[in-house]
Amino acid sequence: MAEPAYEDRFAPGERVGILPLGALDRLLDYKASAEGLAPGAFVEVPLGPRQIVGIVWGPGTGEVPEARLRPVTRVLDAPPLRAPMREFLGRAADYTLTPLPAMVRLATRAPGLTEGQAMRHVYRMGPREIGRMTDARTRVLAVLRDHPEMSFTLGELAGMAGVGTAVIKGLVQQGAVLEAEAARDRPYPVLDLDAKGVSLTPDQMLAAAALRIGAEARSYNTTLLKGVTGSGKTEVYLEAVAETLRQGRQALVLLPEIALTGAFLARVEHRFGAPAAEWHSGMTQTERRRLWRMTATGGASLVVGARSALFLPFRDLGLVVVDEEHDTSYKQEDGVLYNARDMAVLRASIEKSQVILASATPCLESWHNAEIGKYARLTLPARVGLAVLPTVKAVDMRLEDIARGNWVSPTLANAVAHRLEREEQSLLFINRRGYAPVTLCRSCGHQLGCPHCDARLVEHRFMRRLMCHQCGETQPMPIACPDCGAEGKLSPVGPGVERLAEEVASLFPTARTAVLSSDLYGSAKSLKEAIEQIADGAADIIIGTQLVAKGHNFPKLTLAGVIDADLGLYGSDLRAAERTFALMRQVSGRAGRADAPGEAMLQTYQPHHPVIQAILRGDDEGFWRAEADGRRMAGMPPFSRLAGIVLSSEDAQDAMDKAVEMARNKEPLAKIGAEVWGPAPAPIARVRGRHRVRLLVKADRGAPLQDAIARWAAQFRFPSDLRLTIDIDPQSFM
Repeated sequence: MAEPAYEDRFAPGERVGILPLGALDRLLDYKASAEGLAPGAFVEVPLGPRQIVGIVWGPGTGEVPEARLRPVTRVLDAPPLRAPMREFLGRAADYTLTPLPAMVRLATRAPGLTEGQAMRHVYRMGPREIGRMTDARTRVLAVLRDHPEMSFTLGELAGMAGVGTAVIKGLVQQGAVLEAEAARDRPYPVLDLDAKGVSLTPDQMLAAAALRIGAEARSYNTTLLKGVTGSGKTEVYLEAVAETLRQGRQALVLLPEIALTGAFLARVEHRFGAPAAEWHSGMTQTERRRLWRMTATGGASLVVGARSALFLPFRDLGLVVVDEEHDTSYKQEDGVLYNARDMAVLRASIEKSQVILASATPCLESWHNAEIGKYARLTLPARVGLAVLPTVKAVDMRLEDIARGNWVSPTLANAVAHRLEREEQSLLFINRRGYAPVTLCRSCGHQLGCPHCDARLVEHRFMRRLMCHQCGETQPMPIACPDCGAEGKLSPVGPGVERLAEEVASLFPTARTAVLSSDLYGSAKSLKEAIEQIADGAADIIIGTQLVAKGHNFPKLTLAGVIDADLGLYGSDLRAAERTFALMRQVSGRAGRADAPGEAMLQTYQPHHPVIQAILRGDDEGFWRAEADGRRMAGMPPFSRLAGIVLSSEDAQDAMDKAVEMARNKEPLAKIGAEVWGPAPAPIARVRGRHRVRLLVKADRGAPLQDAIARWAAQFRFPSDLRLTIDIDPQSFM
């Protein structure tokens, strides 16, 4: 890998600005240590009576007189944060109105970061020969002779030679094997870039060629790779990955769901002969430390991960792929609020890298950017091989004779039965976790709610608990109504995935069923294993929530049934139509991905709704044009900008009073032509015991929104109990 350009070091004693890795939101001035300092270095500095860790961020501020400057205590054994990474973190903080230290913490969450490089004992061929040989000793030395450039851990060498560790230690004592210390965090396996991938279709070859040219340019560019489900987008962008690695640069592939990493890593290993590095919440602390260091030093060429992988300190990042770029999982809704898709574009522009946004149903913002020429666009219009897109039909629930308390229509049930006869798989999708969304007392009408939130408790019958999906509160299912005390009167209302599974078991008692919902798996590993088993044919009927719509490939699946296609159309969410369209298309796309033709059936009470009609016609472009026209007429994103403002307090009146004060004193916003809507209680007005009040700021597309909001918020004093949250480009309005 080519050496990146290094920044000039700060001279010994020179004033430097240190950014503490703590709560302080400002640079502190210190003197560079005797050996000088590299920009971005991790250091230990004195602050009052204690020592804290910080990063050499740049020149000092000059706020402290020279005579009072204290020297940096020591430089830590960690790779420095490069200038492009520091610029990215600073600009991301400015864009999201996040304190810089909070943004930097996203990039420094590796365990043991400040403890230095961990070491391990390794073994290799020694200089001496020994007189008495045994079969065991011969095998050890044969392994070392066959791999003269390699060092092995004790366990690795013992395993390869088929001997006990005592044999190796005996050889060390006699000098035939050398024992040495080496860094524990080893580079990841080198990928074979000359390995031949799968044969590409003409459409795929054209798209891959364009992406390879983008990688060769070594400059910023963004491409929307739009391909129907099953069109082979992954194989196309893996060609861009290969070209990026040939250029000596690193590549990052972001996935929206941890459960997707298993199948994707298998495809990478098949393509390149070695696995990629992976980064997500299911990793061990040891692996997190290793990957953080290897991305910084160039020892990891390809990383596959969740949205937080975007904050790894890559040495020379040349490509970022955002797979399923429309997925709402890319928006971080807690803590630091950011959209990984948008931040990927920002980071690539700084790193002079290529971005590939891949999806069958891109978000309207990406589609619009491609329409106006801001992004390049590549299209894969057909599935690979013999597979064809599934036929999509609406099941008009107004005409179905369905028993009360049932949710699977006779038409859909018959279609499932036909698949069972043909030994094919069926998928039944419902976008509700748990057993039932509402538990109602049939005696007094009381609905069981969360004690800390204005949200209903959802029954999870498999766990025998009630759960709040806002704060995570769980309770055992009560025997009596907590309001009127009546026993035996609590009744589930509406379907969830668990209730649907119960109905399917009664309809098809001999069928093998599998329920895919994030609540039912204790770890990412167990979820991956379940998905792999289903793909191998371990289930006849899959019953799933939104999890099943995220890019999974079940070769034997030929029927996808949506229980309530109307669910996402309700309410006033700005993106309701777009999200419903994308979700239905993604669910439908799970069917017929191999040789057997597929069919999708949407149960709906509104078969003539424009969104349902667009799905039935397969008119993606028509839907996006109509949706864009509607947004343009309403002055909504992507033709304007929004910011969500939430004030929360344990006292509802305090939150509302402060929100009213902010709405009345909006001069900084008025100067840029921005409008302030509200205040009003948030749709879910109480979460975790705190009352929430919302304001919405709307501005023209080119207006300096962040600067105006920062000046607006700076006018006000907020009591310690009152929290202000600013969400630039909000995706959720709850």
